[in-house]
Amino acid sequence: MRFHFKSIQTLADIDFHPVIKLPQQYTVFDFTNGYRDEEVQQAAWGVGRYNERRKNMYTAPQYENRRFIHMGIDIWTPVHEPVFAVWDGVVQYKADHNQPGNYGPVIVLKHIFDDLHLYALHGHLSRSSIKDVEIGEQVKRGQMFARIGNFEENGNWEPHLHYQLSYRDPGEADMPGVVSEDDLHEALKIYPDPRIVLGYLYE
Repeated sequence: MRFHFKSIQTLADIDFHPVIKLPQQYTVFDFTNGYRDEEVQQAAWGVGRYNERRKNMYTAPQYENRRFIHMGIDIWTPVHEPVFAVWDGVVQYKADHNQPGNYGPVIVLKHIFDDLHLYALHGHLSRSSIKDVEIGEQVKRGQMFARIGNFEENGNWEPHLHYQLSYRDPGEADMPGVVSEDDLHEALKIYPDPRIVLGYLYE
C-alpha cells in the first residue's frame, strides 16, 4: 500500500493537540542497550524513540526473542496522567491485552484527513479508560478520553503511553509495537513516525 506525499504533507498544516501535556523539561531515553527501571523511575517524565533498536528489552514470550525495533513513541508520565485526542476522531477499537510485557488496556482512534485515514493506538491505559468509552464514540480534538494505567494494569511496565500510528486499518485494538529486522522494511511503510502528529519531541 502506497500513500501520496500530498496526503502526508496535509498533516504538516494541522494544529494537533498534544496527546500528553509534557512539561518543558523531560528526558529522551536511549534504550539501545536495554531498559532500566531505575532510570525511568528517576526521570518521571520522558520520551522513548521511534524506530529504535531495543535489544534485551522485550523478554516476554510473545516477542520470540526476535522483535525489538520500536514502532511507536513512548511517553513516560505519572500514573493516571490524562490522555487527549490529537484530533477529531472515532473510537475504532478497544481491548485489554492483559499479559506481562503487553499493552494492557488499549484504545485505537480513527482520524480522517481528506483521503488519508490514520489509526492511532494508545497503549498502557488504565482499565477504567476502556470501560468509559464505546466503540463508535466520537471524540473531539483536545478531549481527554483516557488515563495512563498503573504497573499492574499495563503489562508490568512503569506508567507510560505507547502511541503508534498506522496507515492501514489494524482490524483490532492491536498493532505490533516492536518488529523484527526481517519485518522492518514493510513496517516502516505502514507505521509512520508519530512525530508527524506529536511534533518533534526529540532530534
